[in-house]
Amino acid sequence: MLGAMINGWLAVATIAVATVSPAQAVAVSPAPTLAELPEILTAVRAPGARAVLVNVWATWCEPCRQEMPDLIRFYRDHREAGLRLVLVSADDEENRAEVARVLAEAGLPGEAVSFIKRGDDMKFINGLDRHWSGALPASFLFDGRGQKRHIWPGPVTYRTLDRGTAGLLAAPQTKPGRRSP
Repeated sequence: MLGAMINGWLAVATIAVATVSPAQAVAVSPAPTLAELPEILTAVRAPGARAVLVNVWATWCEPCRQEMPDLIRFYRDHREAGLRLVLVSADDEENRAEVARVLAEAGLPGEAVSFIKRGDDMKFINGLDRHWSGALPASFLFDGRGQKRHIWPGPVTYRTLDRGTAGLLAAPQTKPGRRSP
């Protein structure tokens, strides 16, 4: 399975590079991985972050594309403080090349994590937040232990993200299973 994922990633990365101009090719981020909720939550709960921002978006969603520059700028400005960005596209799997192109054009850094959601929509929606309608865009903020702290249905701004993450990114980093004094 891993071999198939790597081959798929290489094929999409090749397509993504071939569809952008030479000047944009430098900005190409890794192709999004096809994933279901458990795999996405594994990325959220992976150690090493003080805060994890999960954004669910789609290439066909204009508000999603409009908020993307703020999300990426916020991530770039706060990754050194312990922010992890996880982008989850609601696009269909066959639109993988378009998802990769949009992320590349937005300048998504290579270390950011991006997925294309697959599997049951309602299971995914309820797994992230049972009160979420599934409307896009939606952003979810988790602390470093994987506990949900905020949900922002609809577009978010840099300022909103700054206020929402302030306590988490300023807090001293603790190891999983240990509480800070």
